[in-house]
Amino acid sequence: MSAKKILVIDDEQMIRWMLRQALIEWNYVPVEAADIQSGLQLFDAEQPALTLLDINFSDSSGLDMLRKIKSRQPDANVITITENGLIENSIAAFRAGAYDVLTKPIDLGKLQIAVRNAFQTEKARPKAQKPLLSPAAKFNFEQIIGESPKIKELISLAEKVAASNVSSILLQGESGTGKDILAKAIHYSSERANNPFVAINCAAIPANLIESELFGYEKGSFTDAKNLKEGLFEQARGGTIFLDEIGEMECALQAKLLRVLEEGSFRRVGGLKDLPLNACVIAASNRNLREDSETGKFRRDFYFRLSVIEIDVPPLRERGDDVLLLAAHFIKTLERGRYKSEPRRLAPETIKAFRQYHWDGNVRELRNAIERAVILEEGEQITLQYLPPKLSRSDNSSVNGSSKLNNYHIHLPPAGISLESVENSLIEQALQRSQGNVTHAAKILGLSRDQLRYRLKKRRDTKFD
Repeated sequence: MSAKKILVIDDEQMIRWMLRQALIEWNYVPVEAADIQSGLQLFDAEQPALTLLDINFSDSSGLDMLRKIKSRQPDANVITITENGLIENSIAAFRAGAYDVLTKPIDLGKLQIAVRNAFQTEKARPKAQKPLLSPAAKFNFEQIIGESPKIKELISLAEKVAASNVSSILLQGESGTGKDILAKAIHYSSERANNPFVAINCAAIPANLIESELFGYEKGSFTDAKNLKEGLFEQARGGTIFLDEIGEMECALQAKLLRVLEEGSFRRVGGLKDLPLNACVIAASNRNLREDSETGKFRRDFYFRLSVIEIDVPPLRERGDDVLLLAAHFIKTLERGRYKSEPRRLAPETIKAFRQYHWDGNVRELRNAIERAVILEEGEQITLQYLPPKLSRSDNSSVNGSSKLNNYHIHLPPAGISLESVENSLIEQALQRSQGNVTHAAKILGLSRDQLRYRLKKRRDTKFD
């Protein structure tokens, strides 16, 4: 039987070192975090059997962390550590759901007993109270819903990537297509599955903070650096770091990350020592980075280094009846526990609307629409009544190209007509409607941006940005 994993969250490096040595000696597997944010990320990614939590953090409340853990997993075993004499903290910790409270200086003998008792309590609980799915069971390729050729091709490629030892992967696709889920499936299907999956949204963190988040910093390297902090690259050791929205990263930091990937090492902010990079890097973007690299919006050398393996995640509108499979999946998931019988089904008019709609927001938009309907719908079927109104508008500009064509009756004049002139006229109308925005015009015409650019290049009298 594999050793139990214990998460240690403490901002004192010596305390973490002492606990790590003790846990290894007792045949447990320690996982460490130096701050609340990374501790919560590791808790979600690692699903530890037990958490040792210092509730006396200098910059934030460990009690808040305890409450967040219990809200995520009510049955989670958490042993809190507090300063000696702070009775109010001990009482608050027990009220927040701590299994036990120990005081500093830590008595390792008492800690060992507390850990053993916590696991005995866990063993005595009914199995139904335990988490239903581990991360590896929750995030795998079997959980990616779809039967369309494009999604089958995607899964086949991703499975090969997961089985390899590739150092960097680039996922590209529109917002809401599920790039984050695919990244987790690749990680948890690889040899790195038992090590951390650490994610960061490059667009959500200010540019002046993202470097210290990625690489960490040394104590005293700047005014507020009161303690050494491990960055996400260190926390992902042996696992995967997921850089979401990599296209929003500033060019200066792109250059630093390029050096990290090329040399296989990095330095903390203010540090002098190179630390080895021991993680697979998965980057994702909803922008066309190849195109951005050609126009100078993204470093060309960094793009080529990231895209050792490049995977395009298809939009929902290109996946055929996968939209119906996904809708049924979301209904079943959202109605879990609500019905004893079969979950509600889509009404015929809803199926038709779902097939015709363009789904600009992709799978995320579909899930939100289903959630709204599940909450408001009182009947036995999901009708259009409680779905977003734009889904039922026959003249909506978001329906797909084939259904739009069916609304028009185009007659060929007896004398014939120039197909090129018709195409030019439609392109001009689309550009006028989109106020010159090529991407939007392409969407109106049911083309990709590259396809429209090709047609525009053939027209010498047309200029565009």
